[in-house]
Amino acid sequence: MEDNLSLFYGLSFLTVAIAFAFAVYLYLWVRREKIQNRRIEEIAGLIKEGADTFIRREYKILASFAAVVAVIILILLPQPIWKGGIISNISMALAYIAGTVLSAIAGKIGILVATLSNGRTAESADKSLREAFLLGFRGGAVMGLLVVGCSLLGVTAVLMLTGDTTILLGFSFGASSLALFAKAGGGIFTKTADVAADLTGKVELGIPEDDPRNPAVIADNVGDNVGDVAGMGADLFDSNVAAAASALVIAQSLSGGDLNNISMVFCYSLLGLLSSVIGIATARVGKNGNPTRALNSSTYVTTAIFLVLTAIATAVFEGFSWRIWGASSVGLLVGVIIGITTDYFTDDTKPIVQKVAHASASGPAFTILSGTAYGFISALPAMIGIAVSALVAYKLCQPIGDGYAIFGISMAAVGMLSIVGMIISNDAYGPIVDNARGLAEMGGLGEETIRIADELDSAGNTVKAVTKGFSIGAAGLTVISLLGAFMSEVNAALESAGRPLIEGFDIMSPTVFFGIMIGAAVPAVFSAMLILGVDRNAERMVAEIHRQFNTIEGLREGRVKPDYGRCIDIAASGALRELIPAGLMAILMTLAVGFIGGPESIGGFLLGNIVSGLLLALFMSNSGGLWDNSKKYVEAGAEGGKGSEAHKAAVIGDTVGDPYKDTAGPSINTQITVVSLVSSLSAALFVAFSIF
Repeated sequence: MEDNLSLFYGLSFLTVAIAFAFAVYLYLWVRREKIQNRRIEEIAGLIKEGADTFIRREYKILASFAAVVAVIILILLPQPIWKGGIISNISMALAYIAGTVLSAIAGKIGILVATLSNGRTAESADKSLREAFLLGFRGGAVMGLLVVGCSLLGVTAVLMLTGDTTILLGFSFGASSLALFAKAGGGIFTKTADVAADLTGKVELGIPEDDPRNPAVIADNVGDNVGDVAGMGADLFDSNVAAAASALVIAQSLSGGDLNNISMVFCYSLLGLLSSVIGIATARVGKNGNPTRALNSSTYVTTAIFLVLTAIATAVFEGFSWRIWGASSVGLLVGVIIGITTDYFTDDTKPIVQKVAHASASGPAFTILSGTAYGFISALPAMIGIAVSALVAYKLCQPIGDGYAIFGISMAAVGMLSIVGMIISNDAYGPIVDNARGLAEMGGLGEETIRIADELDSAGNTVKAVTKGFSIGAAGLTVISLLGAFMSEVNAALESAGRPLIEGFDIMSPTVFFGIMIGAAVPAVFSAMLILGVDRNAERMVAEIHRQFNTIEGLREGRVKPDYGRCIDIAASGALRELIPAGLMAILMTLAVGFIGGPESIGGFLLGNIVSGLLLALFMSNSGGLWDNSKKYVEAGAEGGKGSEAHKAAVIGDTVGDPYKDTAGPSINTQITVVSLVSSLSAALFVAFSIF
């Protein structure tokens, strides 16, 4: 079995090399296209400059934060240095730093490729939908392949060098903590600009979405990159690492001298990346085809390839369990089903979006009421899916032996995230074509080109909603398995202290219930802090837009350019000011509960946090996507079209949904992962120093 593990280490590195080589090929393919329109080239340059500047400033702040955390880890984890084990503490600190660095690289890669692709996609829309789709998708695929390749590379290298899955949790915490703050900061930036641009432009002034007279329009396009690309890249990098780390922690606790379970985690992870490579390579859309259908078809093809490859591997390698393959397959299939149900609630060709658009004709109150109601309803299928997949995986693997039930759940999470390379490709496609739509309008490419860009953008909005539902569902399974990893870490500490082990968490226990109540409240407070950050920052930007229109002579008539840089600076400075507090609050609340109530309270805290967080994340992501596409449905001509009362109401609904779907909603799943990892890493400290 040792030979098998060495084989899979080698195969992991080989698969990463293949993915990187293919990503480089796609990057060069995209870069080969030249931008001919000087206006588009100029604006694309402004977007790139703004995004690079923000990321540079954000990463300086996060580097300082990571340095402080690394010192704390060095002193306290896995155990206080005054109790010995300094080598383990150094390894943990280095793994944490490696996780933050690779997560930062994932975000930076996204910015590089998205800003390279957006102008080229806009010009290609002037030629054909097929060519523009391929440019946008392949630009996103570069990010998808490199992000997943980096995560597999990091996990393999850390475990191969240390052989200790607890150290791997430190690597995962580094990825998760940076992703939490990057997603929060990017989300606040992008929605500050989006909300301000929509309210002042469409509602007050009656000008088009990407009209170059609007001072916030470039900041809005920059925000698509720092929020939906860099933030989501770091987020899905973190999700992939966390799923693998939790599965490997549990696998090591089960293995003893048998390394089959660890080998199986690596085997399925590398086959997932290989399946994404094949799926991306075969993605196409017909000359007059449907971009949404093409993106979804690529996902289904990748899913089928993964199921076949893992079935072959399970049959070939002795010691691989068909029950574990079944758990992994259930996780993946449920992920696809969650994506389909999310599509139903957010696609503008489906009845729910059209009903909300129709309600908008009666005013914004009805837009908000109907969208809120359908958003809550949309959470039910995904919550059922997560619950069913966890239950089926648990029951399927329970007969294998003690501890395998939780391992089955962790492998369901690995399965759900196995095609994350394709998921990220689809997700990054969204902001690329969104930018392309704006560039097409600002570059004066004509109504037909804008119509094609709108069609690509609508597909991007739908697929972004699907990928958010997919990633939140995967986070649900991952954190359940991280709860199992937490129990493993706690029991190891209890055994060392000669104290009774924990077999589960009794919700009737006051200690556990104390944790549940606080854990359930944290996602709501976390979301409120992020939304208030958007609110405060957007108010400042609206005031700046009003100032420019009132004081810059000739701006309304389009005779002079607005001061784009001032709006970019407002979005950036506000986002940097707001990005730390919400995440820090979640981490400090976790530590406070652990040191007050001990491991049992933390078990309750995680239970409450998981259930409350998943519900809020699904509601906000889906309702935001629903409002966004309701607005686009009206803008396409329904309910009176652009400029109608329904349009104004739909824009207001979209501005409410913007921080829901792109700031708070997708950040919650990262928050859940972060507090789960903090709990596991601090388990020994909670055992030793808790008050009760």
